[in-house]
Amino acid sequence: MARFAIFARNDEGASAVEFAMVLPLLLLFLLGTIDVGRYMWTLNRAEKATQMGVRYAIVSDPVANVINTDFVSSYSIPGGDAVPTATFDSAVCNNTGSCTVTGAASGVSGRNAAAFQYIVTWMQNMYPEIQSSNVWVTYQNVGLGYSGDPTGPDVSPLTTVELRNLTFKPLILFGGTINLPVVKASLTLEDGECSTTGDCGSSN
Repeated sequence: MARFAIFARNDEGASAVEFAMVLPLLLLFLLGTIDVGRYMWTLNRAEKATQMGVRYAIVSDPVANVINTDFVSSYSIPGGDAVPTATFDSAVCNNTGSCTVTGAASGVSGRNAAAFQYIVTWMQNMYPEIQSSNVWVTYQNVGLGYSGDPTGPDVSPLTTVELRNLTFKPLILFGGTINLPVVKASLTLEDGECSTTGDCGSSN
């Protein structure tokens, strides 16, 4: 009993036990702090990639073929008039199939696959993990441009490049992932290469 009492009063190694109990919490806190920084860095890269993508998109061939439509001859829009949204409202394009076009010009749903891939490749300079399936390009008619424009497309739509379905792998989840929010950037297409003749120049 005397030896047991001595053993019970012995506090050698207590610090090691306490440290072992606190260590998991410290590691979780450390990994969580690192993950917050990594998450913000990843989100910033995605934002920069969309900015680079939309800057490229507005000075090169449009992805949606409807942007290259001659609205004077095809839809009888008087030369010099803005193309009404009833004729062309928007075009949404991704990496597969045709673009989704709304308005009377919905039948012109072709997609320039090469132009789309050029945008993706340009964005990958900032964020190499981007896949074609993550990129969406939208052209929204906001009333800019005019039918019969001899120097470029009849419509100068608000062009939006966005990233969807991106994931982030936090260290704290040990292999698990979380979804990043949709990231997008928009600029007006005022320097697109296509002309009303249907002849697009090569992408820069």
